[in-house]
Amino acid sequence: MELAQLAPRRLAARLAEGIDGTLLAIALALAAIGLATLYSASQDDAARLTAQLANLAFALAAMWLAAQVPPQTLMRFAPAAYLAGIALLVAVALAGDVVNGARRWLHLGVVRFQPSEVMKLALPLMLAWYFHKNEAALKLRDFALGALLAAVPVALIARQPDLGTAALVAAVGVYVLFFAGIGWKPLAALALLVLASLPPLWGLLHEYQRKRILTLLDPTQDPLGAGYHTIQSTIAVGSGGIGGKGWLHGTQAHLEFIPERHTDFIFAVYAEEFGLAGGVVLLALYVALVARGLMIAANAATFFARLLAASITLMLFTYAFVNIGMVSGILPVVGVPLPFVSYGGSALATLFIGIGILMSIHQHRKLVQT
Repeated sequence: MELAQLAPRRLAARLAEGIDGTLLAIALALAAIGLATLYSASQDDAARLTAQLANLAFALAAMWLAAQVPPQTLMRFAPAAYLAGIALLVAVALAGDVVNGARRWLHLGVVRFQPSEVMKLALPLMLAWYFHKNEAALKLRDFALGALLAAVPVALIARQPDLGTAALVAAVGVYVLFFAGIGWKPLAALALLVLASLPPLWGLLHEYQRKRILTLLDPTQDPLGAGYHTIQSTIAVGSGGIGGKGWLHGTQAHLEFIPERHTDFIFAVYAEEFGLAGGVVLLALYVALVARGLMIAANAATFFARLLAASITLMLFTYAFVNIGMVSGILPVVGVPLPFVSYGGSALATLFIGIGILMSIHQHRKLVQT
């Protein structure tokens, strides 16, 4: 009897090894909100909910595996991960699937995924590795090379076109440069360079992308076209009021006015049904997640681990900020899901792997690299 009880205890202890309870609890709370909102957005269709549960199970397994990998091992494989990510992006450009006019998906046997998701983790890994290797004598040319390393995947992703993901990957690169110690003057110069490049880049944008930007200040100028997403999502958010209309009672979602209500605009469904009170709870969870991640970064054992933890944490913040800002009408409409809440497998796996990396860094915070 004692042996029979001992085996499950050992298994539970092994599964809990390296897992940070706070991070896991926050991520699962966000995922639970996502499942409830997805069920409502799917109009009680259990099939999509079942698919998301399968995605969540896979993502949690990937998180556990990532949590078992020491930061020193991650550092050794960082260049290989970056090169593999670049190779996958090139493969997408050459032979990727075209969906809704964008070439973003790649088939590998029976699996279809977005290689751009790989770069959200591969780029900070690579930049953290590079700056760690040159930590003793970082110079301006090192930051210039780091910016170039970031520019390559950003350009490949923007070409698909996927401006939302390209902006996220670019932001992650800037975060690593900032935490690596780049001065304000080079950072300001980089910002000016980006601003100066906007006029020629404007001509390279697709027509629908230009319309989305132009209708940001006044969506009503094209209410049935580029402004439709913003108008319907802001109506849903506003109609939720303080307490919301109640779960499964959101009219904008159930009357199918909200576009992409399972993915990019799922926050509109949530805000309509749970109101301002529910929105505050959701924002509090994201704030707690970011605070925990930055705490882990501050206590990391190595320069590499600090850069990696800080950039992953701020990536999660940027995900949430851009999505909620987009749905609320203060940012242009881009293809950025709400972290841990929106439907999807690739993005959910990337997010939970990022959480697993944070757990690994926290577990090895007292180790000194030899």
